[in-house]
Amino acid sequence: MQAETVFQYFPNLSDRQRQRFLALGALYHDWNTKVNVVSRKDIEDLYLRHVLHSLGIARVYTFGAGAEVLDVGTGGGFPGIPLAILFPDVQFTLVDSIGKKIRVVEEVIQGLGLENALARQTRVEEMDRQFDFIVSRAVAAMPTFVHWTRGRLKAQSKGSVPNGIFYLKGGDLSEELADFPEARVYPLDQYFSEPFFETKKVVYLPDPHRKRP
Repeated sequence: MQAETVFQYFPNLSDRQRQRFLALGALYHDWNTKVNVVSRKDIEDLYLRHVLHSLGIARVYTFGAGAEVLDVGTGGGFPGIPLAILFPDVQFTLVDSIGKKIRVVEEVIQGLGLENALARQTRVEEMDRQFDFIVSRAVAAMPTFVHWTRGRLKAQSKGSVPNGIFYLKGGDLSEELADFPEARVYPLDQYFSEPFFETKKVVYLPDPHRKRP
């Protein structure tokens, strides 16, 4: 899969967004030869397994202008960088505890000229800022992830849904979501036709730490 498939699913991109998505592949191929942040198998399917997968969140929810989004355990920059390209009026902070990954993310952000994305080497538990939304790709089971991100969501919601977590996950989630009845699960094969997405999902979880009326 190449960038053109992304364009088919997201036909209303600006020229600048298209240029950035096109540049993404070359940047990652170049940096991955120096620092292995994407597996050899996945780098050949970068637009399918990483870019389009990240953009699955955008098929479920549209972040409003001015929103602040935290990408936890971003690894090589996913889902944060593709989402930052798609939502230029949204501020993304990408964090990971592994320095070599964050260095690559910083270089990709700079290479793309992304002014709405910032990379930081840190653990989410050590952060003192709050955000409107948190995004991530399967860095832990949901109960563990919820524990890690406690206190990182703003109490006041400005979007069309309450502040919360958008989590990319695969497989059977019934056990790890058992304690979160308010979670909503969106199968990505409803939005993308490629076989890769048959078991992939987006989980939206309103802030589990906020007291409900």
